[in-house]
Amino acid sequence: MSEKVLMCGNEVVGEAAIQAGCRFYAGYPITPQNELTAYMARRMPEEGGVFIQAESELAAISMVFGASLAGARAMTSSSSPGISLKQEGISYLAGNELPAVIVNMMRGGPGLGNIAPAQSDYFQATKGGGHGDYNLIVFGPANVQELAELMGAAFDLADRYRNPVLILGDGILGQMMEPVKIKKRVGKLACPEKDWILTGAKGRSPRIIRSLILKEGELEKHNRHLQDKFRVMKEKEILYEEEGIDDAEIILVAYGTSARIAKAALNQVKSEGIRAGIIRPITLWPFPEKVIADVSSRINCFLVIEMSAGQMVEDVRLAVSGKCPVHFYGRTGGGVPTAEEISRKIRELL
Repeated sequence: MSEKVLMCGNEVVGEAAIQAGCRFYAGYPITPQNELTAYMARRMPEEGGVFIQAESELAAISMVFGASLAGARAMTSSSSPGISLKQEGISYLAGNELPAVIVNMMRGGPGLGNIAPAQSDYFQATKGGGHGDYNLIVFGPANVQELAELMGAAFDLADRYRNPVLILGDGILGQMMEPVKIKKRVGKLACPEKDWILTGAKGRSPRIIRSLILKEGELEKHNRHLQDKFRVMKEKEILYEEEGIDDAEIILVAYGTSARIAKAALNQVKSEGIRAGIIRPITLWPFPEKVIADVSSRINCFLVIEMSAGQMVEDVRLAVSGKCPVHFYGRTGGGVPTAEEISRKIRELL
């Protein structure tokens, strides 16, 4: 697409994935991300790819496992309860070092909840979610254009590290329509060579990919290898945006949709002479703890904004390490904070 077009976030995910070389998609319908499934059902056959509406979320993530094992750039998507059902498969992907991209357009919970936007899957996304010691790179895009750009990065990083990558959106981001320019793939996509995929052993030595490791000490050795890889991710793959933090007395920390609302509040209070800034994590894992730690000794306090009961606030408090107060304002169950509510909270704290 050479010009900007008006598209909803869910459809942008699909088109950006296709332009990034995704040729296998398996999913199961759930609001508020059904536009993505419908888009992939139409577009994947047009691009010579494979679309499967699986019989369940468990089946979908298992199909992604198989496609990745065969070398395809593969993805799945869902919303909160569906992502919960995929957790075992995500752990298998990480344990077997298989690249894949998973998209979660969060909805209100717990349980079936509702189809309104929420950010209450942060713990699930950033603390593992499934069984065992593993991490995913987790992106928290704040607008549709960023969503398009991060899809390409997600597939590249998944291949680079042989690890799943998660896009953590929400019902607002998936449903809203904004002008977007999606980078069009020209010619053959330069994907890295995958010398580990299972394509049949005729003419070469057999390859084995497994996460069932029973020999004494071997699973621990495999885990040390994984942890070394995760440490490299933490050193090299942190992304964040910051504004006005050099002379701030209060700094907001928010991601995704909440960050957009927080920026509106920031403009309100700055017009009143309040020195305020914002740090917006783009990677939720690895978390930008260093920039938060660096400013914590010279400001009055932090205010974390989330559409949850307070999950990312724990990572902010760990980064601050007691150097200054960390406050929280959030809405749950599909409630969306307003700029006026956040502005009022800032005034109360100061």
